[in-house]
Amino acid sequence: MSAADTKAADPAVPVQRHPDDTGSPPQKGGRPPRRAGALLPYLLIAPAFVAIAAVFAWPLVKTVIMSFQDVGRRELWTGEPPPWVGFDKFTEILGDGEFWDVVLRTVVFMAACVIATMGVGLLLAQTMQRMSPWVRMLLTAGLVAAWSMPLLVATSIFRWFADSDYGVVNMILSKYFGLDFQGHNWFLDPKQGFVIIGAVVVWGAIPFVAITLYAALTQVPRELEEAAALDGAGALGVFRFVTWPVIKPVFQMVATLSVIWDFNVFGQIFLMRGNKPEPEYAVLGIYSFDKAFESNSFSQGAAISLITVLLLSGVAVYYLRQLLKIGEVE
Repeated sequence: MSAADTKAADPAVPVQRHPDDTGSPPQKGGRPPRRAGALLPYLLIAPAFVAIAAVFAWPLVKTVIMSFQDVGRRELWTGEPPPWVGFDKFTEILGDGEFWDVVLRTVVFMAACVIATMGVGLLLAQTMQRMSPWVRMLLTAGLVAAWSMPLLVATSIFRWFADSDYGVVNMILSKYFGLDFQGHNWFLDPKQGFVIIGAVVVWGAIPFVAITLYAALTQVPRELEEAAALDGAGALGVFRFVTWPVIKPVFQMVATLSVIWDFNVFGQIFLMRGNKPEPEYAVLGIYSFDKAFESNSFSQGAAISLITVLLLSGVAVYYLRQLLKIGEVE
């Protein structure tokens, strides 16, 4: 017997094992057996996946199927299988000039709301930086309260503001600015009506934008701003060359979210116009609703919804890329 065999057989000498050596026989391919705890994370997130599939995935699949069928009131009520029409609904919609007018109106309204929201939100976030802690805390509480206000309450308040007989806006313009707005109806002209509706949208979105951008501004090194100011840079130069590069990823992410939200505006217009919006106030959400429930063409409504999803798919991809970039920086 050799010395090596004697050492290996000596019970006093501990046998070193590999960290992955559990004593169990290896599986096929030489891999160690999977531990039971490795499946625990998947079991924990399984209920969330089931809920998401029930709330989002199945309705999306059903919408896709309906867009290729001719589903009317009879098929919906009787349960009869609707006939398949292929791409006929998409052809009808894309060939309708009214649809493209609605798309243009939606894009213009969305752009105006996003620009106003991001501008006011950034200005408010910078103002919060210069406030004392207790004033900033009160303002933050007010912003959170405004953000959590139900949409029905917010639209009711703004409808009262713009009321033709008792509206606060008409009273202020007539009494303090000397303008003749007594009894003025803001919704007779769609351009003026969209200003009031846009105010509701912007007012509800500013809290999220302001608080998020304020959090981004707190990450800007103060010493860099002070050094730039000492070098002769003005307020605009400090913001452009020091502040903006730091908050740019967050700003782009919030702006992308605002584009998605404002492109899908529905409740503000629907409620401000008394649950019966005029054709001049139709954006894509209202247009799809009208086609589905007013014209009883549920397949056309589903097709418009899918076209809306496709129009926003590029924005969604850009948003996901921004999230990935932020994750890489962190």
